[in-house]
Amino acid sequence: MMNLKRRKKKNIVNKIFILIIIVIVISYFIIKIFDNRVKPILLSYAEAETRKLTTLVINKAVTKQIALNMDPDNLYEIEINNNNEINIVSYNSVVVTKILNSITNLVQLNLKAIEEGNIDLLELPDNYNTDNLKEGIIYEIPFGAITNISFLSNLGPKIPVKLHLIGDVTSGIRSDLKEYGINNALLEIGVNIEVACRINMPFISKQITVSNTVPIVIKLIQGKVPEYYFNGFTSSNNN
Repeated sequence: MMNLKRRKKKNIVNKIFILIIIVIVISYFIIKIFDNRVKPILLSYAEAETRKLTTLVINKAVTKQIALNMDPDNLYEIEINNNNEINIVSYNSVVVTKILNSITNLVQLNLKAIEEGNIDLLELPDNYNTDNLKEGIIYEIPFGAITNISFLSNLGPKIPVKLHLIGDVTSGIRSDLKEYGINNALLEIGVNIEVACRINMPFISKQITVSNTVPIVIKLIQGKVPEYYFNGFTSSNNN
């Protein structure tokens, strides 16, 4: 009788042990499937929305600062010789530094506001839906989106996506000076903003860099294109 009880007890222990092993193996394969199939889909949605929102913030910051504080023609200086040839095109460092600092600070302020859910501080287009931003959520991905089936894409619980700013926002002037017609040069100047941020979802995160150049000057200049001109100016936000 005692041997029978011991045998039964041993069988129960063995079954529990086997069950634990099976659960561990199944869990491992579920995690592998999640990593290989589900995670990339969720990250693609999250990354697309993060880039979209960050680009909106950048564009809004640049256009606002240009409208309020800058005459684009003051950004650069052109020297032309007696033969109507362009000697040099250079930046007005005082004006450029001022505008880059203003834009960089505004971009960083807006991204921090998004991260913390302070929508009252945001500079976004008027038609942008800011309801989720109150909780620091930039986007909600329906779980059905992982199926890649259109009629299921909006079904299931929502997976929140949050943005976390990493390091400094950097800004710079990017320019291009090229021949245009006969004895003319076309000057194109844009503000380039680069933002490093982290996408955060439950059990998933990814670091990305968003870079966007917003054109601010397109000007036709009479005179031959010089062999050398200043084509870069960079600033960073240390706040």
